[in-house]
Amino acid sequence: MAEIAAWFTGRLPSEWLAGEPAVTVDRDEIVVVLPIAAPEVPVDGGEAATASGVAGRVARFREDTREQRVRIAREAEARFGRKISWGVQCGDCKALFTTLSTPVMTRLRQPERSVLDTLVDAGVARSRSDALVWCVRLVREHTGDWLAELRAALRDVERLREAGPSAATG
Repeated sequence: MAEIAAWFTGRLPSEWLAGEPAVTVDRDEIVVVLPIAAPEVPVDGGEAATASGVAGRVARFREDTREQRVRIAREAEARFGRKISWGVQCGDCKALFTTLSTPVMTRLRQPERSVLDTLVDAGVARSRSDALVWCVRLVREHTGDWLAELRAALRDVERLREAGPSAATG
């Protein structure tokens, strides 16, 4: 992942950034969130004015950079074999542009289906698919520290694999 983040940092126009881009990578997608400067809003403008200024800044950035982002994304997709998605961080607001939604197939036994059906029947979710997304988000939210530790351990395993002897070919 460090190689991918470094590639984007080197490839992105410096005038776009108000800091280091946040690059998140999984098997299917690379999400690049660009920090952009928040607009200056009059002190007496209030929260609504600040929110409007941020929304305007995000919309302008998205439109003004579209062609160049598409070119960079095509180059990155060819290089890294994953779809590229973009977003910005403007002050406290994080706005993701079009992102990948990947179907995930699974087989569930009746007790697991029952959980999903209860969420659908209660109106928490529109379908079993939505209920499954709801469950995954809930797990992510309530096990964040554990998942962060697990991801760090996986990075260590990957680093050790790369540092170890290469398999003999032949």
